[in-house]
Amino acid sequence: MPRILVAECKQEVSTFNPHLSGYADFGVRRGNELIEYHRTVRNEVGGALGVFDAAGGVDLVPTYSAFFITSGGTLAKPDWERIAQEFLEGIRHAPPVDGVYFCMHGALASEEEPDPEGHLLAETRKILGEKIPIVVSLDLHGILTDKMVRHSDAIVAYHTYPHVDFFETGQRAARLLLRIVAGEVKPVTAKVAIPALVRGDELITATGLFGQSIAIAKTAENTAPGLSAGMFIGNPFTDVPSLQTYSFVVTDNDPALAEREALRIAESFWANHERMRVPLSSLDEMASLAKANTKGTIALVDAADATSSGASGDSNAVLRKLIEAGYAGRTLIPIVDEPAVKQAFAAGIGATLQITLGGTLDPRRFQPLPITAKVRLLADGLFRSESFGEQWYAGPTAVLEAGNFTLVVSSRAVNLYDRSFFYAHGQNPGRFDAVVVKSPHCQHHMYADWCARMVNVDAPGSSSANLPYLGHTRCPRPIFPLDAEVLFTPAAKLFQRHTPPT
Repeated sequence: MPRILVAECKQEVSTFNPHLSGYADFGVRRGNELIEYHRTVRNEVGGALGVFDAAGGVDLVPTYSAFFITSGGTLAKPDWERIAQEFLEGIRHAPPVDGVYFCMHGALASEEEPDPEGHLLAETRKILGEKIPIVVSLDLHGILTDKMVRHSDAIVAYHTYPHVDFFETGQRAARLLLRIVAGEVKPVTAKVAIPALVRGDELITATGLFGQSIAIAKTAENTAPGLSAGMFIGNPFTDVPSLQTYSFVVTDNDPALAEREALRIAESFWANHERMRVPLSSLDEMASLAKANTKGTIALVDAADATSSGASGDSNAVLRKLIEAGYAGRTLIPIVDEPAVKQAFAAGIGATLQITLGGTLDPRRFQPLPITAKVRLLADGLFRSESFGEQWYAGPTAVLEAGNFTLVVSSRAVNLYDRSFFYAHGQNPGRFDAVVVKSPHCQHHMYADWCARMVNVDAPGSSSANLPYLGHTRCPRPIFPLDAEVLFTPAAKLFQRHTPPT
């Protein structure tokens, strides 16, 4: 009966967000609580648990989970140290195991540790030794460092963007781990670094050019002796020394094939990289487009304030511009402003408030905007996501009405890559003339399928698709699109452990 340890540490940050993340931004679960929660959601751990259950005879050893309530700014040093200590204590106090499944993201960063995932893997090796197989599942927006690959036996990454294969990625990771534990395969990994940071619709795997590279990776993974393959396009907002794009291939003891296929994936990506940008409309252009629209809901995509990418969520730039332009359409806007929510709760439903809105977390970019608003709804901000059933927490939340603007105001940032934040607070985006979407890409049916138009706005924010605006200082240079005439010399790096359990 193989004994499998299960643990999780997951967050995506923007180092350009001045508001630091903290321990309170994570949902922490220990032991059986980890298992019980993940059996209720279709995420990576849930997928892995299904495989372990179906295999029969697997003894699960759940230790620790720190799962982000939302993305955010750089994780504060003491908070990271607490999470790392708790994570590793769970490993130390676990009984002997035959294998390890870790669920991670890959774009976490703390104030002094640019590679938290690599650190946890390296420290786990010190505790468990070199012979215990470790398989890690990661978001394709992760940053694949050498340390992460060196201290794991194999990695598995999402194949879809927008991400719809959380559950399946966990399944793939669990199946691979069981094969390693059984001594059936001996993984070897090749990775290729690509000097590019990319954004835009061409990254949508179902329709964009990036899907061509993913198709090659899936063929490599599913053709023996392939075990896992994919790409990491990184999170351009996590400015750390290893930030760039990576292809990778894991094979069963065939280093030459791993190198060849990783290079093939990388070259297919580089052939298309220049088209992986976002055409942006200025705030003035956005306002003009909104005023001219008469055929249904227009989506104003403010990806510069995407909380799921690590932004602060307190941008009022679109609201300010629409007010200045005299836009009269009914508009739905999400925003983070804890002081405004506290005032709304103190006043009560039906009260009219003179408040300021926005600029509470990122005051360098956003100045508080004075408004008069009526309190329409008050809630605790606890709800399940529309997309995967995860438990999300926006903190106390108020729905305010300021003329033609309906503002769903949360106390803390929450993921906005689906519509659940709106729905949970009584708002249907389809009933508005305009809706501000603070996510670069949602699943197509969320907005794009039915909105009259999607406008990508060049607004300020710590997750702006206008990458040169952000001011990277730590990622490798030269790199596209921050520098001109970037050259790519394909080279694969090989990682081979060959340490199956005895």
